[in-house]
Amino acid sequence: MRMSNIIRKKLKVFSPVQIIVYSFVLIIAFGTFLLLLPISSRSGVPDFLTAFFTAVSCTCVTGLSLHDTWSYFSPFGQVVMLMLIQIGGLGLVSFTTGFTLAMHKKLDLREMKIIQEGTQGNLVDIPRIIRTIFISTFGFEILGALVLCSRFVPIYGAKGAWLAFFLAVSSYCNAGFDVTGFISPDSSVVMFNNDPLVMVVISFLIIIGGLGFLVLADIYRHFAERFNPKVIRHSFVLHSKVVIRSTVCLLLIGTLLFFSFEYEHALKGLSFGNKLAACFLQSASSRTAGLFAFDLSKQYSITKLITVILMFIGASPASTGGGVKTVPFVVVMSTMWSTFFGKDDTIIYRRRVGKSVVYKSVAICAAFVLFAALGTLMICILEASKPISSIDILYEVVSALSTTGVSAGITRSLTVFSQYILILFMFVGRVGLISLILALTAKKENNKYKMLPEGKLIIG
Repeated sequence: MRMSNIIRKKLKVFSPVQIIVYSFVLIIAFGTFLLLLPISSRSGVPDFLTAFFTAVSCTCVTGLSLHDTWSYFSPFGQVVMLMLIQIGGLGLVSFTTGFTLAMHKKLDLREMKIIQEGTQGNLVDIPRIIRTIFISTFGFEILGALVLCSRFVPIYGAKGAWLAFFLAVSSYCNAGFDVTGFISPDSSVVMFNNDPLVMVVISFLIIIGGLGFLVLADIYRHFAERFNPKVIRHSFVLHSKVVIRSTVCLLLIGTLLFFSFEYEHALKGLSFGNKLAACFLQSASSRTAGLFAFDLSKQYSITKLITVILMFIGASPASTGGGVKTVPFVVVMSTMWSTFFGKDDTIIYRRRVGKSVVYKSVAICAAFVLFAALGTLMICILEASKPISSIDILYEVVSALSTTGVSAGITRSLTVFSQYILILFMFVGRVGLISLILALTAKKENNKYKMLPEGKLIIG
């Protein structure tokens, strides 16, 4: 008890933002240590860059890798990776808070503030949000694993059970890692693109994980009220409406575009139905998961560009995914639309969006574009002597920054310095943009700028 009090006093020195960021640093360091153990690799000869790169990629639920997971890492190493993916997907803060609630202990105001910022939730609803996070996460992962087991176990035996469980967790956490290397190294789930059930199950795990815990809680409340005649029914909140409708639109648009451009190219040889299933998975995965259903090396440049745009948009707020997130993207697009039609306010579903939300959304999108451009330029300079196209470098940088994990196949051929840039971008993509949001939402006591005269600028 005395040690617990000492730790709490030490933590009070740090702000909630710092605690969230440092929690990721802590788990990355611990994961790197475990992956450096000889027992973690099949060769027994650990490599620091591989261990560090993999720990960051797992904790930041990205999926980029320097080696095939099954071929390089031992069963122990794969378990460590899965642990990092699960903790990284939910966030270390969610885990510690969940265990506190499980022990029937009350959260103090500071702990509630930290978890509120980590989940972007309502301060009053934090216990319910945490329960929703854990129940939905483990429930969907177990259900997905059981369905995949029905396909994999009859063919691969015990390996099939591990494959099903690993893919279920990786898909729900939008991580993009796989252990299909014993079938075909570096092929992700391409070998299953003729099995619609596998494609659909993985796709929906990715989608559900990318919706966000707040939306899942709202969906549960909405349907629970429908079957309870004693409770007054409420419609979805504005946030859920934006997330659900934007997600459906992006899924359909992505599926249609992939299907149209790659029909007789990367998808050649598949039946019509299997092509649709593969494109649906690719559309869902390209926004943040990283698993792929057809050979990415065979993609057209236009398809890579479409993937870059989907990676840029990413998943939804308070989810396991990355990117700028659907809500900020919709806010920016709605602001543009409102401006074009001479409106002073951003309107979404007949609701006026606050100026602070608009400013934050624009800042997030602009920061992402700036980071992506800077990273692409740096790696282009570092890899100038190699025959690597700029679109492939942009593809890799945006994949790291959006924590998506799909690769143009150049990660392993990059110089060590370029690989460290990708490590930095994976970390920034997972915690940097969150920190930016928290920094923008922090209210400053100094209001000296509020009384300044308005400045006039000419635009256009």
